[in-house]
Amino acid sequence: MASATLAFSSLLCKFPQKQNQFALSLCKPNCASSLPPPSSLSPRPLFASPPKFSETMAPIIDSDAPVLESEPKSSVPEVSQLSETTATPAPKREEICAVVVVGSRQYIVFPGRWIFTQRLKGANVNDKIILNKVLLVGTKTSTYIGKPVVTNAAVHAVVEEQLLDKKVIVFKYKKKKNYRRNIGHRQPITRIGITGITVYEDFPAVTFDS
Repeated sequence: MASATLAFSSLLCKFPQKQNQFALSLCKPNCASSLPPPSSLSPRPLFASPPKFSETMAPIIDSDAPVLESEPKSSVPEVSQLSETTATPAPKREEICAVVVVGSRQYIVFPGRWIFTQRLKGANVNDKIILNKVLLVGTKTSTYIGKPVVTNAAVHAVVEEQLLDKKVIVFKYKKKKNYRRNIGHRQPITRIGITGITVYEDFPAVTFDS
């Protein structure tokens, strides 16, 4: 027994770095209870929580510091800018229409709208034109029917654009002759805007009971 103890002590002397590890392993399990609990070793928070005031205690305010008083709200509501500016109603469009002849076609026109007609030669953009071949003029209560045209009636218009219509494919084919032709065509047209219909009141009218 004594020889075993001397051999163990000689091993501890040869390895001094592992002496503490053997000592801990030979320690009784009761020594672990002497260490403080891990909860007590937790680090303190970096920022301290602000103090809480109870309902009866009020926070102390330095008397020298300036006190900002909130301005009382006025009881009169602010008037919006929309109510200040009175909205002007848009003028109603005149309820009138006419049937005019442009080239070899007839068109129903309304003031404020635009139509596509055949190409008007010699007319440039923004030119003002007058259409005199008026076949019929209709209002809300009466109708003026021309014989064949309404005398002195005129439709005022403005040339808005000179353009080409959509492409039309013309395909020619002859059987057993190896003959095929594919031709595209775009018809030149003019877009005009109707501005007004005038001088039709002197013509006899057919009145409807309103």
